[in-house]
Amino acid sequence: MPSFSIPLSGLEADSTALNTIANNLSNMNTTAYKAQTVNFSDLFYQQIGASGSGDPEQVGAGTHVGSISTDFTTGSPNTTGNSTNVALNGDGFFAVQQNGETELTRDGTFSLDLNGNLQTQSGQQVMGYAATNGVVNTNAPLSGIQVPVGQVEKPQATANMSITANLDATAAAGTTVPAQVKVYDSLGVAHEATVTFTKPAAPANTWNYSIALPAGDATPGANTTGTLTFDTTGKLIAPASNPAATTFTGLSDGASNMSFAFDLYGSNNQPSITQVAGASAVASTNQDGFTSGQYQSVSIGSDGTISAKFSNNHTQVVGQLAVAMVTNEQGLDKLGDGNYAATLVSGDASYGVAGTAGRGSMQGGALEASNVDISTQFSDLIVAQRAFEANSKAVTTFDTVSQDTINMVH
Repeated sequence: MPSFSIPLSGLEADSTALNTIANNLSNMNTTAYKAQTVNFSDLFYQQIGASGSGDPEQVGAGTHVGSISTDFTTGSPNTTGNSTNVALNGDGFFAVQQNGETELTRDGTFSLDLNGNLQTQSGQQVMGYAATNGVVNTNAPLSGIQVPVGQVEKPQATANMSITANLDATAAAGTTVPAQVKVYDSLGVAHEATVTFTKPAAPANTWNYSIALPAGDATPGANTTGTLTFDTTGKLIAPASNPAATTFTGLSDGASNMSFAFDLYGSNNQPSITQVAGASAVASTNQDGFTSGQYQSVSIGSDGTISAKFSNNHTQVVGQLAVAMVTNEQGLDKLGDGNYAATLVSGDASYGVAGTAGRGSMQGGALEASNVDISTQFSDLIVAQRAFEANSKAVTTFDTVSQDTINMVH
């Protein structure tokens, strides 16, 4: 009888609403959980006649769940202090994989296994782009992110060194200005290179320089001396570009011959040494070599770049997290554990890096909270409860009417 089926359809729809609200409330502390909302829709109508004006007279058949939508707005980031945790702020999903199956998630509760693989709580591999010699190739296929846990970083010989300094334009002939730069050979052994600037008697606006290593460390090779010429404003004009590499041979520790460039000009082609009146002073020195180092920690940047820090204070980029996007988030298949699968309705996932093509940014050492609003859920709970009670009352009322009708027959 329609009298029963109509309120029963309401009871069924209200039960789904109550279950959904209960699920939201039970997951209000679940990392990156997205609240759901049940949307009702009326069922078909039966025309039982027409009014005098010809308007159709229709009787409804009840209600049903039209859709269950998911709120994909970003939850608040909560700082955890765990360097392998990461929160997404904005659109997108992390890509994770197990047994060749790629899934999507907003839950950035990641950790490292014994081999340095970045993985989820359930053991899925976190996917991204690998780095070679600190350079990430985002055009390469996705691969598992691996951090060099327990590994030793090989030393890097100094290839470039530079000095930022001013040489006093009023200095007397014979004045010397020393600058010391720690450089590294192929074995990672440090050597204190001394660059000595000497003011000659002539010509004006010139300084000679020499580069030396401590006695007994190595034999001087090519380009260990040179001359700097400045214009009337104190700007370096010669050499007009960085000189040829300085070399040292026969290193006493058995390392390869050293060869490093003395960079007088920076990447912006501006000289780093000036000559103006005032005390001669070395502001800073810089070089790109380092000794070997043991892995110590990992960090995740706002663009998803993963950097490993070593005991030699050197930081090396080891990869970058991928961020997936789909055309229709509502079409994703929910798999549990905070994971989703792309479907024909959602569209295939496209991958890139944080901060590009509408993708959100990342916050390392934090996790995204659920976006469940408890006050909204309690309000919806009261409405769903009242609707369930009303439909229950309709069922009992129709039951009474039916019983009265049966009694009339008998």
